[in-house]
Amino acid sequence: MRDSSPLAPAFDHRPHASYEVRVRGVHMYLWGSAGILVDVAFSSPLMLHVRNNVFGQPIALYTQTTSSTTSLGTLQPGETYTIPIQNMSGVYASCAGESLVDCLLQGAH
Repeated sequence: MRDSSPLAPAFDHRPHASYEVRVRGVHMYLWGSAGILVDVAFSSPLMLHVRNNVFGQPIALYTQTTSSTTSLGTLQPGETYTIPIQNMSGVYASCAGESLVDCLLQGAH
């Protein structure tokens, strides 16, 4: 039985790569890195599901390519957003305070 407590990681018991990132300050990478020098292309986009912890602070989300950065907006505590990863080198978050962010990578079925 899955624990539905708001303290439980959001993506436990899933058959995909899941992890948690502590976001504090700027440029905390959820996927990729500032050191990646090429944009990655997949035959089908990889999906990155992001959930901001209910007890966290608002986070700003960004995607990065080798030539630009795009602001996706802000996730409030408890909110979830899915980012299709295609032709980019990173996805990062920034937070004025600190927040734990659950991430789940899911490939095409």
